[in-house]
Amino acid sequence: MNVTELVSTSATEAHASDEPPMPKRVPKTLTVHGDSRVDEFYWLRERTNPEVVAHLEAENAHTRAVMAPAREQHEAIYAEMLAHLKQTDTSAPYRRFGWWYYSRTQQGQQYAVYCRRRESLSADEEVLLDLNELAAGKTFLGLGTFAVSDDGNLLAYATDDSGYRQYTLFVRDLRTGALIGEPIERVDEAVWAADNRTLVYATEDPVTKRADSVWRRAVAPGSEAALVYREDDELFDIGLERTRSGTYIMLYSLAKDTTEVRYLRADQTAQTPQLFAARVDGVRYDLDERDGRFYIRTNEDAPDFRVLTTPVDAPQRANWTELIPQRPHITITRIEAFRDFVALGGRRDGLSSIELLTNDSNVPVPLTFDEADYTVSIGQNAEFDTGLLRYTYESLVTPRATYDLDVASLTPTLVKEIEVPGYDAARYVAERVFVPAADGTPIPISLVRRRDTLVGTPAPLLLYAYGSYGISIDPTFSAARLPLLDRGMTFAIAHIRGGGEYGEAWRLAGNLSNKRTTFSDFIDCADGLIAAGRTAADRLVIQGASAGGLLMGAVVNSRPELFRAAVVQVPFVDVLTTMLDPLLPLTTSEYREWGNPNDADVYAYMRTYSPLDNVRAQPYPALLIEVSYNDSQTPYWEGTKFAAKVRSLTTGSRPILLKANMGAGHGGSSGRYDALHERAFDLTFVLRQVGITG
Repeated sequence: MNVTELVSTSATEAHASDEPPMPKRVPKTLTVHGDSRVDEFYWLRERTNPEVVAHLEAENAHTRAVMAPAREQHEAIYAEMLAHLKQTDTSAPYRRFGWWYYSRTQQGQQYAVYCRRRESLSADEEVLLDLNELAAGKTFLGLGTFAVSDDGNLLAYATDDSGYRQYTLFVRDLRTGALIGEPIERVDEAVWAADNRTLVYATEDPVTKRADSVWRRAVAPGSEAALVYREDDELFDIGLERTRSGTYIMLYSLAKDTTEVRYLRADQTAQTPQLFAARVDGVRYDLDERDGRFYIRTNEDAPDFRVLTTPVDAPQRANWTELIPQRPHITITRIEAFRDFVALGGRRDGLSSIELLTNDSNVPVPLTFDEADYTVSIGQNAEFDTGLLRYTYESLVTPRATYDLDVASLTPTLVKEIEVPGYDAARYVAERVFVPAADGTPIPISLVRRRDTLVGTPAPLLLYAYGSYGISIDPTFSAARLPLLDRGMTFAIAHIRGGGEYGEAWRLAGNLSNKRTTFSDFIDCADGLIAAGRTAADRLVIQGASAGGLLMGAVVNSRPELFRAAVVQVPFVDVLTTMLDPLLPLTTSEYREWGNPNDADVYAYMRTYSPLDNVRAQPYPALLIEVSYNDSQTPYWEGTKFAAKVRSLTTGSRPILLKANMGAGHGGSSGRYDALHERAFDLTFVLRQVGITG
């Protein structure tokens, strides 16, 4: 079901769906550590039960009925979004082994087409992969691995046609267009060996979806896969990467707070992977390589990371040399090695940053920018032997631009700026303000509004946040946000603890036994915006997805009067039940983020905030809860149960809506027009909740 269908309804269906559906109650008592919880809707986990599907369809019918009066507004918002989208466009091309690679979109087509040209951008175009052709007859298509062999002859690509993020790997001969060999199931990542005919790839467990095995396989009919490495620790997943120099393939064992790296020469993949440094609980590191040395980014004795080097032929710890020490207010998040320089991605004083280290100096040189609030990141850099660094820059008011920086002169050249038809940046203003948390810590908030939206007069405001896994929600540009701003709403991002904006201390302040700090920070931001006259409780809408959906559930339970409405997307709200089920995807690897509730103390702490377990009789804000039937990360039943429980207990009259996408996964619809429809639907709900109906 797409979003167009959700706002289109007949008068008969609208009348029939006026009353919100309630799933049947089948009480199930869950007792752990002597504590009993009664889950009346536990049965909704029965994914193939026709009654479950019928209930989700009834929820969608009810949402269609409630939103039927908004049909014209939804269509107008979608039309505005489309007007700001350059529908026929080409990505910034990048060079690799004599080819220029890029993707392009065509008006009316849902998906990108991946192409290349030999040597010159004026050469004939070669289409490598047309996702529109692959998506024909499907409701969803996701692209995973996309890797061309060094000689340019073979393409390995992986697709998911359900949204469950379960990818099948294919190999195409780019000289003939024919597929080679049999598809390989459940492939998370794949890289080419230097011989141009061997793939090294990681596969996942079919039940838990934990990437646990690495294989080697020649691309030829009838070839057999050989096991390279298996990760047996349930807290760890496997990641793969080939160094930009092409010399090594890195095998990462990754837990939330610990890593271990093994490496293979890309021209000797039949050898046993060599362990670089044994895992130590709480120590994270990763590697790159240049000029016969490994570059090590590690948090050992440096919570916000430092950089060490060691000879490739003598990588023992005794030979490690510190190149860049940990520095105050700076976090190093990635290291990228090139022939003549090293680029460091990171954060400086809460903002994203890029630093350069050349052969002439051991002192990193930061790139500087004029705006007070922005997002900068290292871009697509496929070549090792280059004097250019590609990066992207954007802000809440500046569309994304791609630059090639001459490292020697620090001179940037614009490669491509996203064209936004009908957009005038001068009409909008972005700000960065700070609100004190309960413990006095300043919490930054990024805001954008139309210039004629008055400050000091309470305006309708949409406040977004995430606050988990050390992930930073940076201020990026979105043309799809413009219909909101043009109707007088302010958009804001609360950079709360649990994220990574200020490094490791910021992450640790909002995870495990400090998780509730994430929620209190968000509430303090909302209170602060109201106190500053930026908005008012009856004009404040909030939004969060996945772990941000957990945030939404927690704060509407604790301070429902503070918000007019909430958009709660693919929410992780059934925290205890999910984290007590080791057979669900992601559960065991998440212990390092949330804790393991098999421990009585951890269970007791989770019990205090798990949204589903803390719903109570009180007036709730209007809720739009969105789930996806094929979601492998936060199962559809979590949000579905939350909607039913809130609806059964709320003492208020605001709508509690559930929208179930029956043909997608965690990220929603895959087609760009379908995704835009979904975004327009969300904004329509938000606007109507604050009284804006045009």
